[in-house]
Amino acid sequence: MRDLYKEAGVDIQAGNETVRRISNHVRKTFRKEVRTDLGGFGGLFALPIDKYRRPILVSGTDGVGTKLKIAYEMNRHNTIGIDAVAMCVNDILVYGAEPLFFLDYLATGKLLPEQAEQVVSGIVEGCLQANCSLIGGETAEMPGIYQNSEYDVAGFVVGVVEEDQIIDGSSIKHGDVLIGLASNGLHSNGFSLVRYLLFEKHHYRLTDLIEELGNQQLGVELLKPTRIYVKPILKMLEEVSIKGMVHITGGGFIENIPRVIPKGLQANIQLGSWDVPAIFSFLQRLGDLRQEELYRTFNMGIGFILIVSKEEQEKVIQLAGMFGEKAYVIGEIMEGNQGVNLLGEKQ
Repeated sequence: MRDLYKEAGVDIQAGNETVRRISNHVRKTFRKEVRTDLGGFGGLFALPIDKYRRPILVSGTDGVGTKLKIAYEMNRHNTIGIDAVAMCVNDILVYGAEPLFFLDYLATGKLLPEQAEQVVSGIVEGCLQANCSLIGGETAEMPGIYQNSEYDVAGFVVGVVEEDQIIDGSSIKHGDVLIGLASNGLHSNGFSLVRYLLFEKHHYRLTDLIEELGNQQLGVELLKPTRIYVKPILKMLEEVSIKGMVHITGGGFIENIPRVIPKGLQANIQLGSWDVPAIFSFLQRLGDLRQEELYRTFNMGIGFILIVSKEEQEKVIQLAGMFGEKAYVIGEIMEGNQGVNLLGEKQ
């Protein structure tokens, strides 16, 4: 029998095959609060109200951006899903929220079940790292909108925090310190500039081995997944008082840090106080990038920042190490209105 819908570009059989492939992966993320299985019109999740006196729900949504182009060209799709989860859960984590459940949206020109399975396997891995459940999503086949081998992926997360434990930066004061947690390279921001410098201006190939990157293949470096900080931060919050947190994403240091600092205060960042991964100096050299442009575009090796009192800094550094994070004291809060002040050698 002729299938006109398939001729038009939508393959229902491929959609069913994709669901079959991803089902067992997705169920690995189910927490005890999940009250539905895959395939329903919505995902059901029982809010654990017995754990909270005044629970506040916190939501976030994000995508992966043009890093996707690297995954297409490398034909490696198993880490992009981690990025999608990380960008969402790290955002709500800054309020002290525990991620509860995640939804994904995957749109493509032509649904390839093997490719979709790889993407979702990454989403599952990200949810496991964040201890949240993947309870639903949408896979859309959209011929004419996307190229056949290309796709877009985005996510949405809901978390919860006790109302009187929301971290909003309001208690930050002069003399507090900024502790940076190491990133895993570029994470998922600045890739439009990265791609312009590497492939349009300097004509590198993703398969090139780059001496400055330890003779690692360029594409492998660029696809390193965004680090998820949920588990270590939630553990730290049980033992120390954190006044403010910053997820270093689009806008880098310059745009993100001021979002949590009260008026009349500024962050003085001491350059050279942490290890900057080689990928950033490599890009800086290729583009002759100004210091401000670097710190406004990239995370520069710091993916997440905690702001604490000086009295707490040593304990925070110690706990971070215990929970597998590289942590550095990278600056101090001072009176002023400059937002972020970069101190040290000019690059």
